[in-house]
Amino acid sequence: MNILAVIPAYNESEKIGEVVSGLRNKANLPLDILVVNDGSKDETVSRAVEAGAIVISHAINRGQGAALKTGIDFAIKKNYQTVIFFDADGQMDPAEAYNLNLKLNEGYDVVLGSRNIGRVIDMPLSTKIVKKLALIFTRLISGLNLTDTHNGFQAWRISALSQIKLDQDRMAHASQILNEISRLKLKYCEVPVTIKYTNYSKRKGQRLWNSFNILWDLLIK
Repeated sequence: MNILAVIPAYNESEKIGEVVSGLRNKANLPLDILVVNDGSKDETVSRAVEAGAIVISHAINRGQGAALKTGIDFAIKKNYQTVIFFDADGQMDPAEAYNLNLKLNEGYDVVLGSRNIGRVIDMPLSTKIVKKLALIFTRLISGLNLTDTHNGFQAWRISALSQIKLDQDRMAHASQILNEISRLKLKYCEVPVTIKYTNYSKRKGQRLWNSFNILWDLLIK
């Protein structure tokens, strides 16, 4: 298989089996699925394995950025040609992975999912504020003309992904990835995606104060 889906996961035992099975059954793509277990204390590993995923574990919780970097390194080592980033909390529609891959095949280096040209279901007000701040900040710093930022649903050519510098271990990685797209002048586009905020994902989601932590991480590194 030439496509690898990378799912960072921290204490996601409630949803990870469903997410892995959803990708396997609904994406309509010949893909392998890698769950990067980021120091979970629950049954994330066993449930991911039961659902058919490959699992790599961090001994401690290092952050989503570090988990993605582990997934990227694995994809490069194993000679995958395409990498799809996908979240573990069940917010994303696995069937839409097909659309991202289809657009990537038109010659783009990276395809970014956008909920703002797609569909958003039950987004909390605090999350709207965080996403708005992130969008303004990213446009100013990267110069990219985007409708959405900090959306973890992305598809990459490995030739482009292998060039990016990713040293932000936690949530600031999302802005850093976009800065790298700008720095490397990669050919990118956005496609509509659906993000559904459930009670479960709301419990695990970003808080307003985290946006300031992200800004701090980007400025001091």
